[in-house]
Amino acid sequence: MLCALLFGGPLCASAQTATPASVAKNPLGDYTELTDTKPHDGAEVWSRMKKPVELVWGNTDTRYKKLDVPKLGEKTTLWRAKAWKGERINGQAVLWTREALDDVTVTASDLRGAGGAVIPASAVKASFVRYVMTDELNKDGKGGCGHRPDRTAWDSSVVADVLDTVSIRDLQPRSAQPVWVNVWVPQEATPGTYKGTLTVSGRNFKPMKLNMQIDVVDRTLPAPEDWKFHLDLWQNPYSVARYYQVPLWSEAHFDAMRPLMKRLKDAGQKVVTATIMHKPWAGQTEDFFDSMIAKTKKIDGTWSYDYTVFDKWVDFMVNEVGIDRQIDCYTMIPWALSFDYFDQATGRVLFVDAKPGEQAFTDYWLPFLKDFSRHLREKGWFEKTAISMDERPMKSMQEAIKLIKEADPEFKITLAGNYHDEIQADLYDLSIPYTHKFPEAVKAEREAKGQVSTVYVCCTEAFPNTFTFSAPAEAAWLPVHAVAGNYDGVLRWTYNSWTADPLRDSRFRTWAAGDCYIVYPGDRSSIRFERLIEGIQQAEKIRLLRGELAAKGADTQLEELNETVALFTPEGLEKSQMEPSAMLTQLQELLNTL
Repeated sequence: MLCALLFGGPLCASAQTATPASVAKNPLGDYTELTDTKPHDGAEVWSRMKKPVELVWGNTDTRYKKLDVPKLGEKTTLWRAKAWKGERINGQAVLWTREALDDVTVTASDLRGAGGAVIPASAVKASFVRYVMTDELNKDGKGGCGHRPDRTAWDSSVVADVLDTVSIRDLQPRSAQPVWVNVWVPQEATPGTYKGTLTVSGRNFKPMKLNMQIDVVDRTLPAPEDWKFHLDLWQNPYSVARYYQVPLWSEAHFDAMRPLMKRLKDAGQKVVTATIMHKPWAGQTEDFFDSMIAKTKKIDGTWSYDYTVFDKWVDFMVNEVGIDRQIDCYTMIPWALSFDYFDQATGRVLFVDAKPGEQAFTDYWLPFLKDFSRHLREKGWFEKTAISMDERPMKSMQEAIKLIKEADPEFKITLAGNYHDEIQADLYDLSIPYTHKFPEAVKAEREAKGQVSTVYVCCTEAFPNTFTFSAPAEAAWLPVHAVAGNYDGVLRWTYNSWTADPLRDSRFRTWAAGDCYIVYPGDRSSIRFERLIEGIQQAEKIRLLRGELAAKGADTQLEELNETVALFTPEGLEKSQMEPSAMLTQLQELLNTL
């Protein structure tokens, strides 16, 4: 959505393209995945298994194929990891079988340390990894932008990504079943070594066990709400209402959104996404965004505004969910410069077509902005609210900024788009595209003024990205890149703009698969989302260690840390010739030993 330039690509073969009619619509519990028609290991390969069922630890950098015997090096039954107190760490086990397995379940024990110390089993989350249909980058390999109305034109396959909430599964013969394990170490945990087990059991096979060992180091990661990293993933409440089939803004709608948005809050999200006009992005997602504020032009020519929906949404996100740092209101400069309102004189919804700088634009927006300022101040939200735009031309931005300042000079303004020196000082929050850079003096000045400066990726970037076919390490690499580039955080244009059938099919008519969302219905996380959180935690650890090492004059260690972090740039990638996964492993080891 943040990318206005769309690129096409040539044709190639595809896998299954439609959801079977027999499959239930909009599942929240168990469901049937789409069939992958790509070549896979046949019976002769599976028959070479020495045991009918195997279970070992894999790694979190691999999306294991559903119908292939897993390609593993040394098979291990021990997962050993290091963590700070308060940190979430990820592991991935792999179960594969020649035979059908019934009622498979996965349970984790307490992790026990010396002197009665314990990480309770409740802090260990084991999830079956499910498979979703994906496609590919454009044929030139340079990104994922471009209209894709014909899904048969793109090479498609199923990939491991969904972290399921269903706790019991039947497995078909000759198939693999990854299990994602997340351990959230309590902040009050005693440093030391903790050991436990992961058990896979079922109705027609003997229980199988894997060992877990977590070495907790004597450092503490703050709670997510206290992280300094500025995470901005745009939320889509309209998508939730459609998928859950509940009335928009009803109690059932908020009930459906609550766990989804709390998951986002626990990732360190800082921003509430609000919309102040109809279709700010031309309705290009499956569920278009609508205005949360109704505008009425009365018979006498004056304006009135209904903030009921806006207030319900913001109150829910700020006071109930706890995402309370910033409220970004989109947008005064949409892709289609057409603005709706209800006209009392005609009893109809009418539209004003106007460009920034034109009188009609001013007549529409100036009264609203003045009244909006009044309302926000009454609610106590003015200081954290911003009028937001994305990828708009500089001249249009200049006109909008002038009008906003006329309405209230204290209004905050945000932009996700190209850097323009002429307007950057007016932008409280400015997010620029990957590979673009803030001038060092400008970044320092913005930091001194308390302004926010972040980086974003969208469909344009082949790497790093969070498409469903992207390497899992890319999601973790991106936040560390933000630190390396001296940004305050990361923006990604959407959290949950779900496709028509998001649990089964992540492909979309306009962008590469997975571009629209990073979590799934039914409060399901994803490999991508968990790895993104991993990267944000590394960013926080870097910040804390830099401060500590500088304070005690540990110049050699600080230089080692900074040199390692500096590799997380396009230039660093080229210089090091390292795989992103190897870079992350090297960084993690350093952060846990300094």
